[in-house]
Amino acid sequence: MRTRFIIRGAAGRKGVFMIPIQWKQNDKKTMHVNEAENGVVYLTWPAIEKIEGIRHAFSTRIGGVSKEHLSSMNLSFSRGDDPANVRENYRRFCEAAGFEVENIVTSDQAHTTKVRYVTKADCGSGVTRDRDFHDIDGMITDEPGVVLATFYADCVPLYFVDPVHRAIGLSHSGWRGTVHKMGQATLDAMHERFGTEAKDVIAAVGPSICQDCYEVSGDVAMEFEQAFAGHGHEILLAKENGKYQLDLWKANEIVLLDAGVLPEHLEITDICTCCNPDLLFSHRASHGKRGNLGAFLCLK
Repeated sequence: MRTRFIIRGAAGRKGVFMIPIQWKQNDKKTMHVNEAENGVVYLTWPAIEKIEGIRHAFSTRIGGVSKEHLSSMNLSFSRGDDPANVRENYRRFCEAAGFEVENIVTSDQAHTTKVRYVTKADCGSGVTRDRDFHDIDGMITDEPGVVLATFYADCVPLYFVDPVHRAIGLSHSGWRGTVHKMGQATLDAMHERFGTEAKDVIAAVGPSICQDCYEVSGDVAMEFEQAFAGHGHEILLAKENGKYQLDLWKANEIVLLDAGVLPEHLEITDICTCCNPDLLFSHRASHGKRGNLGAFLCLK
């Protein structure tokens, strides 16, 4: 079956695509839209697809069993959904994207820059059994089969693949994570554990809220001015109401490039969660009535 979607990038820009044909916006390299036989739709990065031995995906709202504002592919047990629905959503998503449910390790996001090394002993955490760790927004591993999973509804997913040391990382970076440079923290953790060099890493900034949709207060803007000295004009746009439009995509790009990731190894999304409320969950667009999207990454 071929499904027709309208997928918007930053506000006001849109394109119509036929799955599984690759779509493009703004002449950028963009994500592939994939539809599985069971009706689940998910996104993948062309650059990461090319790396041998890696499986990854970013979920959409399409193909699950959850109802109403959680419709339909909600991957959170903490948003008021029936746990049976969430478990079925995981089963369907994993069947579509090629993961094993029992091998997933989920983050326990608290807008920190804490990164945890996870192993097969952690598999199932947050899905088939309770976690024994807390306040973790990033995870790294070098063990094949371990599926890293982090969750979103406007915040920024960060993917990291080190093809030299056969290691991966996946991190959640909201505005707090971004201002405290979660991307750098993840690369530092990979360097310490695996010997990863940033210049070898293939990295991606995934679907999240765009600058046009993301208004922040003056105190948040001030934190970014201080943390990104000399880059304020690139990431902040002042408004007449005293607030600012914040570009989390550009801010994370700056973090990763400053950390040593090569420009040719970095993919930046142009898919906004807030601009696509029918396809992607957005906290801001739904005023908090929403489910969670998931980012997934593993070594085969």
